[in-house]
Amino acid sequence: MSKSAYEIDDHHDSVERYVVVAWVDNEAGVLARVSGLFSGRGYNIESLAVSEVDHERKISRITIATNGTKEVIKQIQAQVLKLVPVHKVNIYPINEETIFRELALVKFIGEGEILQKAEELCVDNKFEFLDKTSKSFIVQALGLRTEIDEFIKKIKALGTVSISRTGALAMKKGSETVKDNKGLVL
Repeated sequence: MSKSAYEIDDHHDSVERYVVVAWVDNEAGVLARVSGLFSGRGYNIESLAVSEVDHERKISRITIATNGTKEVIKQIQAQVLKLVPVHKVNIYPINEETIFRELALVKFIGEGEILQKAEELCVDNKFEFLDKTSKSFIVQALGLRTEIDEFIKKIKALGTVSISRTGALAMKKGSETVKDNKGLVL
């Protein structure tokens, strides 16, 4: 019976959350190849965000949140880097040297005091209101995944909620830039 990459670890290292960032050519099939590599080897994708970051060079940035030991994450990095057309793969551990954010759009539907309590929760969290009616609102929630999770838990307890989330985004602090093998900034 085939085992997941998470079950094979003989070193008993702790499983931690990481963000894997791959800079790729923006062309058809790239996302399928990267995500297929994860599923084909038993790696779980917790969240995934992808967007073009350089229109002239047609380069997109794929950001994947996953869990694994340091050894598993290094394997993921090496395997993704072997894919064509991947230019660079960086691993961002969850620590104070990296900025992590997630965005959620949250629609709340309610009336009277319940709607007011939900609005106060959003104000307390300093989230931006994008739409308001007498029976609903949409708020933009920006923060760490744990902050967004806690907010969603609290607002769901108040009433009807619809949620759309981006997944994790990450960037290393400081003036250091990421460059491809030609020395061009990604």
